[in-house]
Parts: sequence; structure tokens; C-alpha cells
Amino acid sequence: MDDPIASDSDTLRFYAEEAPVYTASGPGGVSRFLPQFLERLEPGARILELGCGGGRDSEEMLKRGFDVTPTDGVAEIARQAEQRLGRPVRVMAFDELQDVAKYDAVWAHASLLHVPLTALPGVLARIHTALRPGGLHFANFKAGGADGRDEFGRYYNYLSLDQMLDAYRASAAWEVVESDEYLGGGYKQGEIPWVAITVRKPTAPS
Repeated sequence: MDDPIASDSDTLRFYAEEAPVYTASGPGGVSRFLPQFLERLEPGARILELGCGGGRDSEEMLKRGFDVTPTDGVAEIARQAEQRLGRPVRVMAFDELQDVAKYDAVWAHASLLHVPLTALPGVLARIHTALRPGGLHFANFKAGGADGRDEFGRYYNYLSLDQMLDAYRASAAWEVVESDEYLGGGYKQGEIPWVAITVRKPTAPS
């Protein structure tokens, strides 16, 4: 199967064509997981956001004084986020992340769910490498247990809780801070099952 990170034309086309509607369609508030995630960080911590969408969560992080690097894999979405944030948004696919020990945290709300299960450990390993020792990472995924496409043609990995945990274990040495199953919304959808995880890169040996 081709890797949807960079080559799934249906998923990329949806976000490119729907950029104005998609970035304006989300709930008004930030992610339910963001406040607690930020409370675990030092003031002014450097945060990489993967798949920033319209910039909602990056905007909140910036307001709280964090050093935020917003990114998105679709140029049209990134331009929308730039208008909201008033700063550049890097266009970057997940498999293009090459930073080493640069960030205190990596925030990936509703973005890694487009990575196929077979490719996910490799992407998570890149995130691990990009984090400083002790750095935190959050991600969430639409749940299901078998990959597929939604009614808009977008590819999803639809992970179960066990699949998500296995992918992290296979990718690198992570400390699981917490994992969760919950009901949440989706684009033009009612409540659907999701899974979420917060992990930490272990601190370097003393």
C-alpha cells in the first residue's frame, strides 16, 4: 500500500479543496486535552505542532507564552493558519520531520490518524528523536481497529487502544503518562469513539 502520509491524493485533495470550510468548521474551544498538557510543561517551553489545521491550538499555546512551531502537511491549510496566527506555518509531511532534540513537546491533535499503521512507528520514532530528554508528546486517533476511508474519501488508521499502545512501544523508548478511550466529534459527524495518548521521552541517564 502507498504511504498516505505523502502520496494519498484523495486525503490531500480533500483538505486542499475544503481548506476555508474545514478550518472554520471546528468547535470554538481548544482541544479538551490541551490545558492539562500545557500544565505539564515549563513556562515558555518549545512546542512543535504537527497538523495544526486552522491554528486553533497553536493560537492558544502562543497566548500562554509558549514558543510554538506550527506545521501542516497541506499548503492551503497552512495558509489559513498563517492568517489566524500572523506568523509563518511550515508545510511539512510527518515523514519529513528531521529535527534532533529540539522541542520540549510535540502536539499532534487529530493528525497522526492519517498515518497507516505500518508507517506509524517510523513517524513516532521521528517525534521521539525531535524531543529533548523529558519531552512530552500527545496524539489522538479516531478508533476502530481496522484502517479505511470515511465518506469524504480520507484515509484513517482507525486504531484500537491496543494498536495505539503497540505502535508506540514498537517505535522507541517511551514512558506512557496516560492513555484514554473517549467519545468525541469529527468533521460533520456526531460523537464517535477516539483514543488518546500522552507519552514522555525518558530523561538521559545521569
